[in-house]
Amino acid sequence: MANPEFEAFIAPARARPQIWRLIVGLIVALLIYALTVFGLFFLYWMYFVEDEAGLDWAENIVDASDPNSLLLLLSTFIGMALGPFVAVWLLHKRGPGTLFGRGAKTLRDFTIAVATVGTILGVSVFIWSFRYDALPGLGFSTWATLLPLALLLVLIQTGAEEILFRGYLQQQLGARFASPLVWLILPAFLFGIVHYDPASAGDSAWIVVGSAAFFGLIAGDLTARTGSIGAAWGFHFANNVMALLFISTQGTLTGLALYLTPYEVSDAAKLGGLIIYDLAFMVGAWLLLRRLLRP
Repeated sequence: MANPEFEAFIAPARARPQIWRLIVGLIVALLIYALTVFGLFFLYWMYFVEDEAGLDWAENIVDASDPNSLLLLLSTFIGMALGPFVAVWLLHKRGPGTLFGRGAKTLRDFTIAVATVGTILGVSVFIWSFRYDALPGLGFSTWATLLPLALLLVLIQTGAEEILFRGYLQQQLGARFASPLVWLILPAFLFGIVHYDPASAGDSAWIVVGSAAFFGLIAGDLTARTGSIGAAWGFHFANNVMALLFISTQGTLTGLALYLTPYEVSDAAKLGGLIIYDLAFMVGAWLLLRRLLRP
C-alpha cells in the first residue's frame, strides 16, 4: 500500500487514469517539445547563423561545447516542461500545478535537497581533486557573467525532466497501478534510455544509461516518499549545476563549465571505476534525504 504522502500526490491523477490518456498525453508532450526545439533552432539559424556556415551550426549545438550552443540546448527544455502542462489540461482535465505536489512542501523539499546534495557534491569533488587535476574550461569572467542565466536554464532543464518523468508519468502510472514495479521502475528505465548517446559516450554509453536509470529510481523513491517532486528536482538541480557549470566530463555538455575533467566520457575503463564512486555518492545523498525529509 502506498504511503499517505504518495496517495495525496497521485490523487489528482485518479479521476482520469486510463492508459490511453497517458499514451496520447506523452505524444502531445513529445510534439510540443519537438516544436519548441524546431522553433528555437529556426530562430537561431535566422538571426545568428551566417549563410556560409552550412549545417555545422546544428552539429555545434548538439555538441554543446561552447556557451551559446549549450544555452540554446538548455532553452529547448522549456518545451519539455510545457508538454506535460498541456497534456494534463487536455487529456486529464486537471491543472499543471498538480504535477508538483503541494507548493510549500515542494519548495521546502527542493531547498533541503539542493543544500544537502550540493554539500555532499562539494566534498566529493574535493576528494576527487586529490587524484585528478582539473583542466581549465571557460574563463572566469565569461563564466561569472553567464552564471545567472545558466543557473536559470539548468533549473528549467532539471525541472522539465522531473515534471515529465516523476510528475506526469509516475503520477499517472501510480494512479493506475498499485505496484512500484510499474510506477517506480518504468519511469526510471525510460529516464535511463533517453540518456543513451553512443555518439558522445562511445563504449561508456550503457554505463551512462545505467547511472541515469539508477538516479531515476532514487528520484522516484523520493517523490513517492515526500509526495512532491521537490526533493527529486533539488537533487537533480544540484547534480547538474556541478556537472554542467562547475566541472564537466570531456565529451559531454562542456560549453558552460568552469573546469573540465582530464578524461573523456568515452573512456569506459576510466568511467567504469568512477561510476562506482558516483553511485556511492547518490546512495549516500538519497539515504540522508530520506532521513531529513521523513513525513
